[in-house]
Amino acid sequence: MAAKASPKTSRKEPAQPAARSKRKLAAALPAEPPPKPLTLEERVAKLEERLIAAGPDFQKAYRDSLDMSWIYHDSALEGSVYTGQELKAAIEDAAAPLVTDSSIQPICEEIRRHREALDYIRDYATKKRQPINVDVVKKIYLILHPEEGDIKTVKYRKDIPQHRLYFHEYAPPDKITYKVRQILDWTNDPETRRTRSAVRIAARAHYDLLRVFPFATDSGKVARLFMNLLLLRSGYPPAIVHSTERQRYYEALKGSSAAMTQIVHEAIENNLGSVEKLLEMHESKGYTVRV
Repeated sequence: MAAKASPKTSRKEPAQPAARSKRKLAAALPAEPPPKPLTLEERVAKLEERLIAAGPDFQKAYRDSLDMSWIYHDSALEGSVYTGQELKAAIEDAAAPLVTDSSIQPICEEIRRHREALDYIRDYATKKRQPINVDVVKKIYLILHPEEGDIKTVKYRKDIPQHRLYFHEYAPPDKITYKVRQILDWTNDPETRRTRSAVRIAARAHYDLLRVFPFATDSGKVARLFMNLLLLRSGYPPAIVHSTERQRYYEALKGSSAAMTQIVHEAIENNLGSVEKLLEMHESKGYTVRV
């Protein structure tokens, strides 16, 4: 017996051609390119505008906070760790001749001299016609150590310290004068400025100066302050090397200048990121910088 044929059913085909055409159209449209990241210089310019717009109260609070952080980390690289109380007493009460707690008076004086050095490099960086020479390096040292006399009488170290913080080779005392002058000549050479970025020049000058180690004490602070003077004069923010980078920083001094340049570049980026975050909080919530 023949099987009974099943009735024909009509199936409605989905409207695929239109869907396919939409997909083809979407595929044909070029993807929106991601926004081009700002250069370091563009970020700095934008931050300057935002800081001005934030008003004088925010600017002062930010500057005090920045200086405390700068002094703390720069000193910690040398093995001197200040407390928040010491930093606030020195900076918030800077106009007061004495600190109430006499036990921290010497420390407050150190901190205030360090801040005076920060103010000096900021001010000198704005004087574009003033030369960057050996006297500038000596002046930075003298602000930190006024007991050493003046530009004409200040002396470089006379020996190689037996117990030293930095473990790279130091220049022999009789070579210091020549080597410091050589560093300044290289820094000011038009060819140097034509072929290298401002960050690379500042990092290399700092690296070379610290390997010479011209002064018996605080050569590290002097070298970093000098580096930041060069950065500020070129329109960059300071490179504040974080204390947690201490070991890496020391290793870079024993290694190549390229490793130091990388550390300096990262320090600038980190500084910019911190300021951007503070400004975002201030602009969105009326956040006040706490020092």
